[in-house]
Order: sequence, then structure tokens, then C-alpha cells
Amino acid sequence: MFKKVLVANRGEIALRVIRACKELGIKTVAIHSEADALALHVRAAEEKVCVGPAESALSYRNIPNVLSAAEITGADAIHPGYGFLSENAHFAEVCESIGIKFIGPSSENIAMMGDKAKAREIVAKRGLPVTPGSPGELRSEEDALQAAHTIGFPVIIKATAGGGGRGMRVVNKAEELSRAFQAAQAEAKSTFGNDGVYLERYFLEPRHIEVQILADQHGRVVHLGERDCSIQRRHQKLVEETPSPVVDPKLRREIGRVAVEAVKAAHYRNVGTVEFLLDKDRNFYFMEVNTRIQVEHPITEMVTGIDLIKEQIRLAAGHPLSIRQQDVVLTGHSMECRINAEDPEKFTPSPGMITKYSPPGGFGVRVDSAMESGSVVVPYYDSMIAKLITHGRDRQESMARMKRALGEFVIEGIKTTLPLHRRILDDSDFQKGHVSTTFLDRFLAG
Repeated sequence: MFKKVLVANRGEIALRVIRACKELGIKTVAIHSEADALALHVRAAEEKVCVGPAESALSYRNIPNVLSAAEITGADAIHPGYGFLSENAHFAEVCESIGIKFIGPSSENIAMMGDKAKAREIVAKRGLPVTPGSPGELRSEEDALQAAHTIGFPVIIKATAGGGGRGMRVVNKAEELSRAFQAAQAEAKSTFGNDGVYLERYFLEPRHIEVQILADQHGRVVHLGERDCSIQRRHQKLVEETPSPVVDPKLRREIGRVAVEAVKAAHYRNVGTVEFLLDKDRNFYFMEVNTRIQVEHPITEMVTGIDLIKEQIRLAAGHPLSIRQQDVVLTGHSMECRINAEDPEKFTPSPGMITKYSPPGGFGVRVDSAMESGSVVVPYYDSMIAKLITHGRDRQESMARMKRALGEFVIEGIKTTLPLHRRILDDSDFQKGHVSTTFLDRFLAG
């Protein structure tokens, strides 16, 4: 097992990793920007290193500075969390070359599955269901138009190196394609440093279903059931739950089997998430593999009892999987609400000092956050400040517990999306499980 892990992240995920390491008897190093010098994750670690000014490109995404921090503190492994350098194949490759273990998949895995178009090709060759789309990266607007006519409108243009809803544009008719193609390329270039895009059929009112997988270095893979992440705004998830209200045991077995086959096709190792679209006729299609721990991983932990961060660390250290597929049992139901520092009406950032922070508690309630009264939300990073997670015997109890917890949660001094989440939980369609990726658009319009 590793002796010292440098956590190359901030906020709640950094704190989450530090806590897991402590339970495993591993010492930790927290990196931080100048803006995060007093942050909770910094105080939780045994050692700390400032890696640059507030801007993430000069600190948390500054590869030379992060690696220097690991070397001067004697860390033998780096956990990237999610975001920042977590899906940076070059960073993982440099870690490998200097003998520091990257806690995640190999650089080859990240490069292969990080290219969404290439990942689709690999999975399609295995004979698995893939969303209808262009055969690979589009070289020109003419190629995009030809592919769109073959597939049929509406279509969606996606960045090959994308994620988090960036580099995406929906196109309803041919006249819109040129402008959307250029906009998607420009956003992909500025966000990921790669302007490659591909095209898929755009399904009307699908569900976004993802499957958590664990893969060891001996070729063994298990899945931990599905998460329903259909409540989204501009492809950014707001509410997640497991199990999905519409996935029965038969469909769970089939979609889980396909997820396992997909990562086996890529010789994938460590923790990952296979994402699918599920249409109204319960047909599902592979979209992509996320080569990192997901923001919404806690709800899978709640229904399986498996600590995914610990498993991620053990797998990176070369340990074999400690469970078989038949050992995985889903117990009850779990939900997660992402609480963002945003105006809940305009969705504009709301940085500033949190003058009062009083999280909810009680049976079946979990809050993953690195905030406290007096914490300052700075404008340089993602706006998510807390994840509220509930667990119950079934969906109704989990939902009732979430409503109660949302009512107890107090954050003052800044605006947050707490009022929006309370409204969503009161919505009759949500309560019945009648949702899709277009739910929030209709909800906000109404």
C-alpha cells in the first residue's frame, strides 16, 4: 500500500480522499492555491504545499508545480479527484515516467477513452449498442452535414475530448449546423485544447443512465448498478439517484453486462463510469466512459456499502478486486442534490463569504462538503459547494428524507441553489419518477 498520497484537488473531493487515506493508514499532502490557504482540506492533511496563485491554470492544473510538490514531500502516489488533472493523459503519463503512481486508470486508458469518438469505435467493434452517429472525428462542416443527413435531425455535436457539457451543440435542422459546428469547435479548443468534434443522434426526452464499474489489474471487472442522472441543466447534473425508477432487474443485468464488456474491450483498469442514453422504448446506447471518480459516487456507496475511494486506492496499488459480481447487492435507494453557489433564478455565480453554514443531519443523511461558517467561495473554481445525499429503504423514503434535509440546510451570506432543489422535490413529475434530460427546461419554463 502507498505510504503518502498527494491529493491534487480542492474542496469536498480533496477532503473525501484525505479521509479515506487516513482510514487506510496513509499520510496525505494537500496542495492549494493562494486563495485556498485556509481551506478545510488543507487543514485536514498532514502536509500542505502552495502550488500557485488562485487561477487553476497556474495552480491546480499546473503540472510542473503539482509534481514538484509530490517530489519535495516524498509522495509515492497522486490522487487527482475529479476535474482539474483527473482526465489528463499527459499528466498520468508523466507520473508513470517518474515513478509516482497515478491513482486512476493508465495514461493509455485515459487517452483512449478520453477521445469520445475513439471510445465509440472501440465499443461498436465489440458489437455493443452505440448511439447512432458519425464514424469518428469530423474533419469539416461538409462531413458533419453529410453525417447529419444520414442519421437524421435533430443531432448533437460533441467535443471528442469533452465533458461537463462543454463543446456541445444541439442542431435541429441543416441551416443551423454550420454555426453550431464552429461554436462547438471553438468551445472545445478553449476548454480542452482540442477542437475535435463528432456527431450523434439527439434523442428527444431520453434518460441519462450511468453504470459504476471497478476493474483490477488482473482483468476482472464488476459493476455496481446504475445511477439516473437525468436532471440536468445545460448537460450539468443537478440531481442523481440510484437505482433508476425505470430500470428493472432484467434491464440492470443487461446494461451492467454491456458496461463491463465495454471497459474490457478497452483493457480498462481502476474505477470508471460507463454512460448511456435510455430512450422511451427502454433501448439503451453507449455514449462514453468517464475515466475518474464521479461527483455522484456517494449514492452508489450508500446502496452498496462499498467505499469507492478506498477501492480506487487499493486497485491503483495493485490489489485484486475483493468482491465478485454476485457479491454486489443494492440495498434501498439513494439521492444526491448538488448545492451550487449560484443565483437559483439566473444561474449566475454567487461568490462571497458564507456567514452561516448549518448542514442537516439525522438518520440516512450525508453531506459531502468542505464549507463552514466563515468560508469564502472564490470565483475561480466550480460553483458546487456541497453534496447532499440521502438513503432510504425505498425511493419514497429517500425522497422524503431529502425534502426534510433540504428544509434543514441553512447557508447564508451567498445565494445557493437550495431553493431550486426544494422546488424540484415538490414537483409531481419528479415525485412519480417521470423525468428525462429535458425535465429541467420544462420545469424552469413552467
